[in-house]
Amino acid sequence: MDELSLYVLDITMNSVRAGATEITITLREDGEWLWFTVEDNGCGMTEEQLKKLTDPFFTTRKTRKVGLGIPFLTMLAEMTGGFVTVTSVHESVSPHHGTKTEAKFGKNHIDFIPLGDIVETIKTLIQGAPDVNFTFNHIFPNGTVELSCAAIRETLGEEIPLSEPDVLMWIGQYLREQYDELGHPVAQS
Repeated sequence: MDELSLYVLDITMNSVRAGATEITITLREDGEWLWFTVEDNGCGMTEEQLKKLTDPFFTTRKTRKVGLGIPFLTMLAEMTGGFVTVTSVHESVSPHHGTKTEAKFGKNHIDFIPLGDIVETIKTLIQGAPDVNFTFNHIFPNGTVELSCAAIRETLGEEIPLSEPDVLMWIGQYLREQYDELGHPVAQS
């Protein structure tokens, strides 16, 4: 994967597969650093699973035998002077279960890979899991791009799925307008 937005997609889809109904994706940028956090209320991981997380040959999936997302993400972050941390509470331990993945990247480092089209990533997540309450925030020094699926659902009503093409088109336009207003235009796909 050659864009950070694809790692955001991969990590967030892990949250969806873990049964999360609430997922918060936060990006934060300043001149030197880009952080991203994906936090969910999914089933969480056991301590044993958490210890094996950086092993590329460990995965809980049945469809493939390797889990490269976290190991590659960690490598990319560390190559730029950053880091990745994952904390998780399994549902057997607490009713307040879920997983939080945080990554920090040095934006000025030669090995930093571009963010990519985060708007299309968010639209893809909503299309693939329209019942999940995604909250998205991209924080810049001069303002924040925000999206709340719960707020959209409240406005539209439950009978209109967020995966409807017209709704997804509106979401894309809404996000791009916010980026434009902050002076951080996102390329149109």
